Amino acid sequence: MERALVVGVDGSDSSLRALDWAVDEALRRGCELHIVHGSSWEWYEGHEPSFAINRTSVRTYADHIAAQAVERAQNRTSAVKVVGQVLPADPAAALIHESREASAVIVGNRGRSELTGLLLGSVSLVVAAQAECPVIVVRGEERNLTGGFRRVAVAVDTAKDAAPALEFAFRAAQRRDAAVHAVHAWRCPAHDLPDYPRAEDATDMHRDLAEAELAQALRGQLRVHSDLTVHREVVEGRPRTALLDAAKSADLLVVGARRRKGHVGMQLGPVNHAVLHHAACPVAVVPHS
Repeated sequence: MERALVVGVDGSDSSLRALDWAVDEALRRGCELHIVHGSSWEWYEGHEPSFAINRTSVRTYADHIAAQAVERAQNRTSAVKVVGQVLPADPAAALIHESREASAVIVGNRGRSELTGLLLGSVSLVVAAQAECPVIVVRGEERNLTGGFRRVAVAVDTAKDAAPALEFAFRAAQRRDAAVHAVHAWRCPAHDLPDYPRAEDATDMHRDLAEAELAQALRGQLRVHSDLTVHREVVEGRPRTALLDAAKSADLLVVGARRRKGHVGMQLGPVNHAVLHHAACPVAVVPHS
């Protein structure tokens, strides 16, 4: 049986949308759903000073959020086993910890305390960058959230790095009886120079290389999933633009993550940031390794 899905809840509208999406995903996968509420105030119970926190009321409130989420999930379907738990940790830390044993972690795109101007909550961004399994950020319009397009879009960078994201995307499409939309963006370096004559032969060469790269990346999944409809798209331009366009008519956008370790911790690339903040549909971030 597939490992459980984990979904983070905090009582916000965004987390409740993520919860509903997670219930439907667990039903498609035939797996358990673990609902996690990270109660950051509880972390202080074992530390001094206590800041005069009313620990009983904090625990009662946290239990209420988790119980309400479990009830909502069970009302949505009785076919999924649902487990709720409150963890005495920062919400992001709690979800990252749970990601070690999960098939995927699901989060909303905003939290209760996020500033109005933020497009993506800090917890969601940290989890997407550091979780040890794929992370799905639930965002987008109603039709994108309810499978109205029957299409899973997937970003293909290089054939060498694309395998995990492609495997995730093809399996997601199979569960949804959906088509796969594989997108590969390419650039002709000469076109970036001012007043450079746009020779057709140079453009054709770069387009042919892009099509070959996409074909090579898809080869393995096409053998395994020969029954799926696959749309291939090679686009001259910026990857973020191509992916945001593809997301408009998708139920899920899948991107790979080359998580870089630096002096400020784990980082996602600029394309990942762009789709996590602006995509019109849920976004799955799948680690390369």
